[in-house]
Amino acid sequence: MGENRYAAHIDEEKNIHRLETHLLQVAKMAASNAEYFASDQWAELAGCWHDLGKYSAAFQKMIHEANGMEAHIEHESATGKVNHSSAGALHAVEKFGVLGRILAYLIAGHHAGLPDWYKVDSPGQALGERLQECEHLKAALQADIPACILQGEQPVQMPIGGREGFALWLRMLFSALVDADFLDTEAFYDPNKTELRGHYPDILTLKKAFDDHMERLTQNAADTTVNKLRAKILADCRKTGCQQPGVFSLTVPTGGGKTLSSMAFALEHAITHGKRRIIYAIPYTSIIEQTANIFRGIFGDSVIEHHSNLDPDKENRRSRLAAENWDAPVIVTTNVQFFESLFAARTSRCRKLHNIADSIVILDEAQLMPPEFLAPILRVMKLLTEYYGVSFVISTATQPVMGSMKDSFGREVIKGLDDVREIVSDPDALYRQLERVNVNMPDDFQQRRTWEDMAAEIAGHESVLVIVNTRNDARELFRLMPEGAIHLSALMCGEHRSRVIADIKQRLKEGKPTRVVSTQLVEAGVDLDFPVVYRAMAGLDSIAQAAGRCNREGALPGRGKVVVFLPPKSAPGGHLRRAETTTISLMSGDSSDPLARSNFARFFEHFYGKCDLDKERIITLLHMDRKLPGDLSDLQFRTAAMKMKLIKDAGQTVFVRYNAECETLLDRLEAVGPYRELMRKLQRYTVNIPKHRFDKLLETGDIQMIRDEFYVQSSDVLYDKNLGLLLDGEVVSADQLIMGGV
Repeated sequence: MGENRYAAHIDEEKNIHRLETHLLQVAKMAASNAEYFASDQWAELAGCWHDLGKYSAAFQKMIHEANGMEAHIEHESATGKVNHSSAGALHAVEKFGVLGRILAYLIAGHHAGLPDWYKVDSPGQALGERLQECEHLKAALQADIPACILQGEQPVQMPIGGREGFALWLRMLFSALVDADFLDTEAFYDPNKTELRGHYPDILTLKKAFDDHMERLTQNAADTTVNKLRAKILADCRKTGCQQPGVFSLTVPTGGGKTLSSMAFALEHAITHGKRRIIYAIPYTSIIEQTANIFRGIFGDSVIEHHSNLDPDKENRRSRLAAENWDAPVIVTTNVQFFESLFAARTSRCRKLHNIADSIVILDEAQLMPPEFLAPILRVMKLLTEYYGVSFVISTATQPVMGSMKDSFGREVIKGLDDVREIVSDPDALYRQLERVNVNMPDDFQQRRTWEDMAAEIAGHESVLVIVNTRNDARELFRLMPEGAIHLSALMCGEHRSRVIADIKQRLKEGKPTRVVSTQLVEAGVDLDFPVVYRAMAGLDSIAQAAGRCNREGALPGRGKVVVFLPPKSAPGGHLRRAETTTISLMSGDSSDPLARSNFARFFEHFYGKCDLDKERIITLLHMDRKLPGDLSDLQFRTAAMKMKLIKDAGQTVFVRYNAECETLLDRLEAVGPYRELMRKLQRYTVNIPKHRFDKLLETGDIQMIRDEFYVQSSDVLYDKNLGLLLDGEVVSADQLIMGGV
């Protein structure tokens, strides 16, 4: 078979994507991707050899016959899939010995994802086993493979980050390879897609748009103390942006304008140091759209959102493509998407990693990172900063402790970030100047209060926000509230919550009485401004976030009022309970100034001291703590990725019948099945519920499955217009309906 007939791909019109062309082009693109972390030699070889197995007679027979073409090759007919990813891995080990295992991980996993070295519980074949199956290489080498493909010198570039950073380096190389493979294949099948990629304005252009926007804001801003302080914070961010890359903290009280100020820092920093993009990571999908809309209003289509709740009306073909590999200059995503991707094994999640190099990452509300993964998260942040040109901005009103931590014997229990520079020139003075509330802690930390007592007290305020720890608590208190009260919780679908929050803002703007009972979902990024806020006892960081919804703009004649109370029951077990008990322990001695900045360091030191900061042993699975040289094997990529789930037990997703639009969308789903635009729209009408409650609703017929994979509300009374999804057969009585203002 002539080289022209060796096919990497064949399209519907029977055009052949020449295998040699594909391998050389992927090698070139992969090397370009890896130049940003000085590993282009490794990436180029991985690109050259990644599809070596496609030279086998079995693969060529299969691909030609699948496209109705004659293969012109003597080989028995191939049925099903043919392994084409093991040959290149075997060739690398044969050529370079132990060092060839570096390339073997990448090549063997370029379709199915990075493998484990040895088999435990994860799906897929382990790499150690695959490297024993030498027949795949023999089958490929029987072909007339060009010397420019097979030959290759052993790279002289050293792995980045030593033993501690070896696994991250491999994932970065894997990203460089698989993104190149995707893009070259896409260019063959759909050149129009390729034309849509890239073509974004440079950072200088974005900075001009930002400066123009901020000038308009300044001109229209009221002459208030809060706005003057926001201007000072903005100036500090612009000035500090010129400092050398590294890790920065932006410690600003809630309502101090962190979102725009952190972007000002990032733009200055990017221009000064030639950074490629700005990644803004947010803890909750429920608030991410608000931030993305702010940035999109400034930068237009240069902003790409990457999260599960994206509104399809805001997407276009170009934005969908950019979300695959993060090649846009401004990315707005979630902490979950960002950090899980850094430990991922699947090709689809790893594609973007090489584009994180030479970027600025803003971690908004950083205190919300799950403690059980804090050790591996801090380790990967440190590696990205030291070896991949990434600068981090840890942005929050309640800075967590992120430095190295030692136990009572002086032993290091966590390797943290020890050279964090504060952006704001005098955060202590800033906190004093931005004091807009008085926080009243309980007189007696042992005396719990009943919901009836709380409802009576809260009813004495015309406009008040009450934040509680659980959805059940929110419902119980809401049912005791006067007519016209408003309820918010995650048992309401996203569209429902958005409409309710918009209504709350409008009522507050018009000065109408507004009593709201909510779970913690309003504590991060939801810009509400109440004169009075009640907060059930919780972590000190949560109390501070709740206080940020009180007198936010400093418009009251005096200070706002924040009341912390002990609800009838303690917070649920786990982190919520530990945070609650930590706060009680700290505040029992002195609660005169609960939101003093020094209290947060004490709080997080005590809180983290009660947590296992690497509960799933991610560091051990990826040998991020091993210093001795090894044989470059036994890395458990797939197992680590499976365990690195920042949101545990998210439950089962159910589509609820919230309104007429949702009914129409569900009818469409049942009639024609899922497609991207439809599923994006339906995402706004989902609720996640615990598995045991889901099973009960399925058993009673309150929900049903359609198209063999989607679960939909079937009972007309299952979704309440105030409370959202009703679980465990909850029924709202007539008295409760009247009291709830239904």
